[in-house]
Amino acid sequence: MRANTNLFWILFVFFILADAAYTIWALIYYGRPEWVGTVAIGLTGIMSAFIAFYLGKVMSSQGGVLPEDRPDANIEDGDAELGHFSPWSWWPILLAASTGICFLGLAAGLWIVPIGLALVTVTLVGWVYEYYRGNFGH
Repeated sequence: MRANTNLFWILFVFFILADAAYTIWALIYYGRPEWVGTVAIGLTGIMSAFIAFYLGKVMSSQGGVLPEDRPDANIEDGDAELGHFSPWSWWPILLAASTGICFLGLAAGLWIVPIGLALVTVTLVGWVYEYYRGNFGH
């Protein structure tokens, strides 16, 4: 994590310097700043600073280096429980298909979007309440 934080700080410095060079180059070549590139490169640098700040805060709040970040760590060091996943569940596939129908409606015809939204609602509710009914109900 420390290497990632340092990488994003380096990217921040690079993009700010690139933004200054781009602005100076545009001033010399055109006689005025080229606003789209100047703003885009500057905002990319600012976003790199945001990511570096966030990664630094996460590393300081986790209280040390995680096993994934140590080169001498074994696989067993980071094998904690990550959550419960249903390998037999069809709901994620159905949700992806119904979301695809929504996007198809945006591309082909807006009359398909309400059908896709209805399917998204049904599949999302089905996935959320999968363990509250049937054989797996609590």
